[in-house]
Amino acid sequence: MTASALLAEAVVKVYPRHRALNGVSFSIPPGVCLALLGHNGAGKTTLMKLLLGLTRPTSGRIEVLGEDPLRAPLSFRRQIGFLPEHVTFHDELTGVETLRHYARLKGEDPRRQVELLERVGLSHAADRRVKGYSKGMRQRLGLAQALLGKPRLLLLDEPTTGLDPMLRQEFYRVIQELRADGVTVMLSSHVLTELEARTDLAMIMEHGLVRAFGTLEALRRQADLPAIFRLRCVAARQVAESMGGIAPRLVSETELEIAVPVNEKMGLLRRLMEIGVGIEDLEIQLPTLDDVYAHFGREKDDGQGEE
Repeated sequence: MTASALLAEAVVKVYPRHRALNGVSFSIPPGVCLALLGHNGAGKTTLMKLLLGLTRPTSGRIEVLGEDPLRAPLSFRRQIGFLPEHVTFHDELTGVETLRHYARLKGEDPRRQVELLERVGLSHAADRRVKGYSKGMRQRLGLAQALLGKPRLLLLDEPTTGLDPMLRQEFYRVIQELRADGVTVMLSSHVLTELEARTDLAMIMEHGLVRAFGTLEALRRQADLPAIFRLRCVAARQVAESMGGIAPRLVSETELEIAVPVNEKMGLLRRLMEIGVGIEDLEIQLPTLDDVYAHFGREKDDGQGEE
């Protein structure tokens, strides 16, 4: 077991017309799930290509499972599963034929692929041609392909595209099982709400730089975003006037909002209990991953560069 499943040190990647990565450094321990976040053009896809050994850095060092991905032997590549954002298969092959084809390429037993199709909910369509698959079915077939050979590392680019809510839940159940088995997962997605409770670390990229890296709790502290208390009570105005140095926002005669630093939320809760005004309902909202991402700079796709 290596100290880091993924390691980058001052990685720069320059293309003829733009600089995709500009000194990226990070270390990811084995067995964690990392959310890779950033606007289109932030450098996410370039980073994944470097980790897969599909391109070389202009400068800096990349290490994957203790190996240089450009020089590692075939046995190293068998330990990595990859699901690209846009999945393409041979339309005339069936689901099971597709997996057997990729199993042979990866040096795996092609007879065991029915189990993988069952795991991703495609056993009923194993003998159907891929050209008849929906977008969600193709995505699940792509995940099955990525799981060939029990990989130690999974790189997943927008893996839940085309999946309905039930299938998304099933996808993350599979990811949870893999994490429990010690598999390291890097997952790039724009659907931040579904990542929030399902990843250990988040890395936010912008213009080829790592803007923020850490647990959601650490990023909340770094961003210094407030917790929001939403109260419904008998006399909201009276509560607001008794808060002293805090300035609540009066929503109505019975509703108000109070913003406080996250580390002061328990103190505010005790203070509200001491006021003694009848509180009918109380909701505490911590900064979400969406809030954290917006703080570190979300930008719209400008149609330029490579992710």
